[in-house]
Amino acid sequence: MMSARQTGTQALAFDSVSCTFPARGRARETYTAVCETSLTIADGEFVSLVGPTGCGKSTLLNVAAGLLAPTQGQVHVLGQRLHGLNREAGYLFQADALFPWRTALDNVMAGLEFRSVPRDAARESAMQWLKRVGLESHAAKYPHELSGGMRKRVALAQTLILEPKLLLMDEPFSALDVQTRQLMENELLNLWSQDVRTVLFVTHDLEEAIALSDRVVVLSAGPACHPIGEFDIDLPRPRDVQEIGLHPRFVELHAAIWQALKHEVLKAHGLLDA
Repeated sequence: MMSARQTGTQALAFDSVSCTFPARGRARETYTAVCETSLTIADGEFVSLVGPTGCGKSTLLNVAAGLLAPTQGQVHVLGQRLHGLNREAGYLFQADALFPWRTALDNVMAGLEFRSVPRDAARESAMQWLKRVGLESHAAKYPHELSGGMRKRVALAQTLILEPKLLLMDEPFSALDVQTRQLMENELLNLWSQDVRTVLFVTHDLEEAIALSDRVVVLSAGPACHPIGEFDIDLPRPRDVQEIGLHPRFVELHAAIWQALKHEVLKAHGLLDA
């Protein structure tokens, strides 16, 4: 089932993308992290990449961000071939990327300041975003004074204030405890439902992928990783990540995706011959 937010327009497309790197400590040898990967993401679609460690999930995310040029193949963003940095994308990393010497408010408004937006206008917009993520009363606090969940909320506001058309997320909630993680997942879904965003989300957590996404793409174990399965997540929206896990269809999807994923996880850990 397609998300109600999808427009049919391609927001992001990988066309036969491969990424090859020099092998560490071995002259003239190479390592292919991603091999001939083709994947299209519609405007407004929430897609998660899952796979074992080392399967190229973050590599594909870096290619989409324009931080890494593919060895072969092309990437298109909103119909245009990507050259250099992806100016349409916001990138939320696994680790905190906040400036420790800036308050929460100053962190959120930093991107607007870098774009030469007048300080008063940037400050007003930043306060609005802090209010949206429930941190208006913590505007004057520094990152070390905030909990892990609060820092993630600041990072979300810092990214979304720039109005990216594409949101790239690399296991953004993996370091949080289970309860905080679920709160942040619901916060993300709430923000996503309010604003049209295309999301490419990387996670090791299959339950997280199903709870959040319109589609889950399974990647093979390395080397030469590539998609081996795609699953439409036909669960009703809006969703609560705690409640949706009890839905019978969630259980069916989890079992089906795990069947595709389990073989690759065993290979990645050397428990099954490639």
